[in-house]
Amino acid sequence: MTSRKPVSLPLDVSPREAAEDSSFEDELSENTLELVAALAETRKRLLEEIGQVIVGQQDVLDLIMTSLFAGGHCVMTGVPGLAKTLMVSSLSKTLSLAFKRIQFTPDLMPTDITGSMLLAEGHETHRSFVFQSGPIFTNMLLADEINRTPPKTQAALLEGMEETSVTVGGVTRPLPQPFLVLATQNPIEQEGTYPLPIAQLDRFLFMINVDYPSLDEEEEILVRTTLDSLPGLDAMITREQIMQFQRLVRRVPVSRYVANYATRLSRSTRPDDPIAPDFIPKWVQWGSGPRAGQSLLLAAKSHVLLSGRFNVSVQDIRKFVHPVFRHRFGLNFTAVSEGYDTDTVIDWLLESVPVIQDDERKPGLFGKVWGAVVG
Repeated sequence: MTSRKPVSLPLDVSPREAAEDSSFEDELSENTLELVAALAETRKRLLEEIGQVIVGQQDVLDLIMTSLFAGGHCVMTGVPGLAKTLMVSSLSKTLSLAFKRIQFTPDLMPTDITGSMLLAEGHETHRSFVFQSGPIFTNMLLADEINRTPPKTQAALLEGMEETSVTVGGVTRPLPQPFLVLATQNPIEQEGTYPLPIAQLDRFLFMINVDYPSLDEEEEILVRTTLDSLPGLDAMITREQIMQFQRLVRRVPVSRYVANYATRLSRSTRPDDPIAPDFIPKWVQWGSGPRAGQSLLLAAKSHVLLSGRFNVSVQDIRKFVHPVFRHRFGLNFTAVSEGYDTDTVIDWLLESVPVIQDDERKPGLFGKVWGAVVG
């Protein structure tokens, strides 16, 4: 494997120092600074509250909260029994959001998710159809074991995830806001699983790998869960505050320097792209689309606000490459037969794609600021 040598710029260099034409705001309004501080404090309180029920899994909870405030969806992969469902239900209690759960099974129908038109009882000459809403009409939807049902039913979530609306009986109905899908799936190697279609996977901001707890964490889990009852959780934030923070995420500025790096990372996964490292055509069958770069920026924006900051650095981008990219490009048969997975290729990608290239810093190439990225 050959790779390009990254430049020696520090990864946390500020865009103002890295690019002449950065357009970060010199001054932020007092109200904006207060909102940033409030969001960082809210993150701390949420984690403390959920920690009463969930032991460990700090990284997973951080990714879910990042996705929530970025307005994206998550799919969590892991073997049964790792508290994926408990994490989602516990988080919903601290967020003051309406929560519903769908257990995906092989016989689940699309109308079991979206709802259906039912014949209303009444006078024989005045009968009419009324809409009976499905569980998708909620703020936080847990799609449990989503890959236990065939693709036809999985696709019933597609319009809701992308358009935040559902069409039934020829009528399009908006979903409550905010709307977040948190799906869990079992490893595809297990029996009775149906891999999610590529088009639907691309709608998830993150694919989160949920791993086994450490020895100390598992011991604490055993002690807590064998008691008479679990602690009750209090709401730490309102629905209106969540939507206010989501709007604030879109206002975080991103310099051309950072946008350039995110764009080149995404394009470097495509086998036929001239900037792709040499190992990409050898191991990758198809690369990620523009939504991968958009997701990187949105995730980084949400993360910096949750950290109490209002500027995005290259290091913030690199933090989310694995959960954003791992489900957005496919390995070929050679790579799979050699035992490689997408996380391994992403590791190589981060080592090979330089932080900045002088020949790609042409005026107007990526715009001055990506202040609002459409996901």
